[in-house]
Amino acid sequence: MSPFKPRQPQMLDSMYSMIALVFILVACVELCDAATVVDVYRLIQYDISGVPFGSRLATLNHHAGSLHFTPGADLSRTIVIIPIRELNITFVKEYITQRKPLGGLLFLLPQIFDFKDKAASRSEDEVHDKGLMKTVLAELEKLLVHANIPYPVYFAFENDDIDAVLSDIKRNDATGQPATATTGGYKLVVSAPEPKRIASPIITNIQGWLPGLKADGDPNQLPTIAIVASYDTFGTAPALSVGTDSNGSGIVALLEIARLFSLLYSNPKTRGRYNLLFGFTSGGPYNYNGTQKWLRSFDQRLRESIDYAICLNSIGSWDNELWIHVSKPPENAYIKQIFEGLSNVANELGFEVGLKHKKINISNPRVAWEHEQFSRLRITAATLSELSVAPDILESTGGLSDNRYFVNETAVIRSIKLVAESIARHIYSHQGENIKVFADDSSLAVNPYYVKSWLDILSQTPRVAPFLSKNDPFVMALKKELEDHTHEVNVQHEALDGMFTFYDSTKANLNIYQVASVTFDLLLLLVLGSYLIVLFSFLVITTRGLDDLISLFRRPPSRKVKTA
Repeated sequence: MSPFKPRQPQMLDSMYSMIALVFILVACVELCDAATVVDVYRLIQYDISGVPFGSRLATLNHHAGSLHFTPGADLSRTIVIIPIRELNITFVKEYITQRKPLGGLLFLLPQIFDFKDKAASRSEDEVHDKGLMKTVLAELEKLLVHANIPYPVYFAFENDDIDAVLSDIKRNDATGQPATATTGGYKLVVSAPEPKRIASPIITNIQGWLPGLKADGDPNQLPTIAIVASYDTFGTAPALSVGTDSNGSGIVALLEIARLFSLLYSNPKTRGRYNLLFGFTSGGPYNYNGTQKWLRSFDQRLRESIDYAICLNSIGSWDNELWIHVSKPPENAYIKQIFEGLSNVANELGFEVGLKHKKINISNPRVAWEHEQFSRLRITAATLSELSVAPDILESTGGLSDNRYFVNETAVIRSIKLVAESIARHIYSHQGENIKVFADDSSLAVNPYYVKSWLDILSQTPRVAPFLSKNDPFVMALKKELEDHTHEVNVQHEALDGMFTFYDSTKANLNIYQVASVTFDLLLLLVLGSYLIVLFSFLVITTRGLDDLISLFRRPPSRKVKTA
């Protein structure tokens, strides 16, 4: 018996192991060539009273396609990449409303919407058409936010890498060869855990006081004027909802008004006989839930002391007219006083202020404006806004198009002057007089650098309430800034109204792989298999001889069974 025979099974085992290795390598070929990795931001996922809205999935693993696909093509395993500049809203609306099968959607935003990219161009050419861009994005957000979408939807920003990938995809789609398992192309992969419900989301209200000057021996409580602004946002992509105008502009205006009056009230000779209450409220997009809970925490005496409240909302992108929204009729003496005070100052500043009256429906829990939460408690209040009509719920609350580029800091400064001057004239009884307390050339002038710096900060800070913790750095920064200008700063934590349920997983990394076709994989398998067979045969022949190689494939002789 040949001494090499016992090693034959070992040689066979080695050959089988090598062939198995080849199969494993070939199976992995499809994911071996990474084209690029980009940050992506998921469409919001939430429920209202148990009804699901937004994107319900987070994981992606399909081939990429473009809007240049063949008519009638099956897109159930295709992620369609859509640049906002080329957005076909009809296609998106058709697939979402008719619930057509789709692997996923990836929307590409221009760089001007990337708040992290401080070097992004701000030229009009880059935007292409400012008004059209805002209109298209607003329509897209309205569609996405109020739909139940059974596949992943993500947003990303244009860059050279992803633009190159998209060009290749368009070229393949135009030739009638969309990416599939058989033709190859690009595969988009997002490995994200299943979104989980955010348990007991917290909203935080912050308030500060500037106490007025009491006359000696006066036992009566001083009247109070409240200046309020909601600071949180809501949008299609929570990680991108910075809301520079809604309501970043209101936050900045409130901070600057607090700073100006802190200078006045720091001197007893110029301290007014009114308390000033400054409030940052949360839950604004959710029916002003934080405002409601903040007001209900007041005792009856404090509520009765409030002469009136001014709520600031979206005052950063207007030209010649602002609107005062009220719940009481214009003939009401208090409303007339507020309107005339603001209107007189506006005329001096060279613009107009209009009055909009909207009666409250007590039986309907939905409120359109923040001042309506005050009105429900019989507190005189008004909302100052550039919006002439109240937006629908979860709309105009700091979405994708509401970023720094579209906010005019000059408009914010004029709004600050309007509110500060009208309040000062009310406090010091100068109504109807052309007296400028906060004149531009005085020590009490509005500080444009302060306004600009805070607008820049807010335009880089997503503020969707369920994703802000009690000790979130932004909340702490807002509290500290208010402490620098006011006294008795108090923070109130409350649970968000239970009708809203939110889910995590708001951003992820998208891996884009360039994959080969099945034909290429089979060819590679054939080449590698042939190479290994030849190599194996060569090694056996050179070490053991041709006869041993032949014996490996020769059928062994059958044994005859001896019978009795």
